[in-house]
Amino acid sequence: MKIIVDADACPKAVLDICHKLARGYSLLVWTVASFNHNIKSDFHVVVGNASQEADIRLMNLAQVGDVAVTQDWGLAAMLLGKGVRCLNPAGKEFSNDTIDFMLEEREVKAKFRRSGGRTKGPKKRKPEDDQSFEHSLERIIQEQQT
Repeated sequence: MKIIVDADACPKAVLDICHKLARGYSLLVWTVASFNHNIKSDFHVVVGNASQEADIRLMNLAQVGDVAVTQDWGLAAMLLGKGVRCLNPAGKEFSNDTIDFMLEEREVKAKFRRSGGRTKGPKKRKPEDDQSFEHSLERIIQEQQT
């Protein structure tokens, strides 16, 4: 098992939590980004700026039993299909039971925005998000190791 992080939009605190837990459980953390984010990691992959290039690299790195961290619902859907557990940086785990609804919701909102409508952006990150993420990631690691 390894932790794979979609690092393009990942908060630094989340990366730090991933590295801390990985050390404690003797896991590797892979980070993938479309440009260099000054990430200090032994397993950092920088890809080009082509559309979906980081997602394709993440998919190629991922194996059954891995854990992925991403805000990208489409990528999470593909990873779930590959047997990878997925978390967003706030600690919410994506599941096969809810991902279809989430993708439909994303499409409806995108269509609304294309027609001139406005939707809310993401909420401002809070310290509780880091705590929730750490708790969720540790729970998943423990479940995967049993």
